[in-house]
Amino acid sequence: MKWIRQTSYMLISCGIAACGAGSMQAGGNSTSVTQETLIWSDEFTGTAESAPNPANWTYDTGAGGWGNNELETYCGYGSNSRPCNPRNPNTYVGGDGYLHIVARQPSPGVYTSARLKSQGLQSFKYGRIEASIRMPKGQGMWPAFWMLGDNIASVGWPSCGEMDIMESIGSKPSTNYGSIHGTGFTGTLLGAPDDLPNGTKFGDAFHSFGILWSPQLIKFYVDNPANVYATYTPSSLPKDAVWPFDGQKFFFILNVAVGGSWPGSPDSTTVFPQEMLVDYVRVYAEPRLPA
Repeated sequence: MKWIRQTSYMLISCGIAACGAGSMQAGGNSTSVTQETLIWSDEFTGTAESAPNPANWTYDTGAGGWGNNELETYCGYGSNSRPCNPRNPNTYVGGDGYLHIVARQPSPGVYTSARLKSQGLQSFKYGRIEASIRMPKGQGMWPAFWMLGDNIASVGWPSCGEMDIMESIGSKPSTNYGSIHGTGFTGTLLGAPDDLPNGTKFGDAFHSFGILWSPQLIKFYVDNPANVYATYTPSSLPKDAVWPFDGQKFFFILNVAVGGSWPGSPDSTTVFPQEMLVDYVRVYAEPRLPA
């Protein structure tokens, strides 16, 4: 059984919107603290190979490259539409308390995986958002934990906005990328890497990936909210770009792509199956600061 933390750290009195990365660290000048409030989470507790909670997760399914020349076919839980195989599921909640997203190669040149989303089920605006994840390994793997605006169906991408909280590729196993996208700033324009020290790989252990999100401000961190490695505000955008992160709620996506324009294809060194394990996804409300 997993121990569920109700709060993972305390914010000092300057709060998410006002704090810099340094002032959030222990030993800062401020002494007033306020405890976070956990407003939603999925801890992925269940029996062996059970379905992800349908109150939280649905699926994008099918092939077609997904705009990135990806190679996989995405399969929903229990799908028997070829090449999906319910006997070898691409996603499930294990008895170990983790969400499993499994990239498989059922035959040469054929790849399956899963892309879960909370669209229409769970979406949020502002707060601290974090997931604990152990990445898959190998050339051609492209895991991600990201968010899209609820209004995507009406305005499309990139107008809806996108926040990539965890994104990595197999050829750079020690690097996570945090980025934002919207009208006038797509691609690599507003993204930053965060590297583990001494060649440590993200696939060797669980790491937490999160954002501190408040009006006009998004900060990205890994493992500790004090480890802010990228900060974005409307002033970060190029001229005539539109900041889309204050107008509506955003929903989650968890997926493992195989191949694509960025990571390249699997090669002879890539071992299948590969798993992305997710320990939890949590949303904490913006803290109420002491008077």
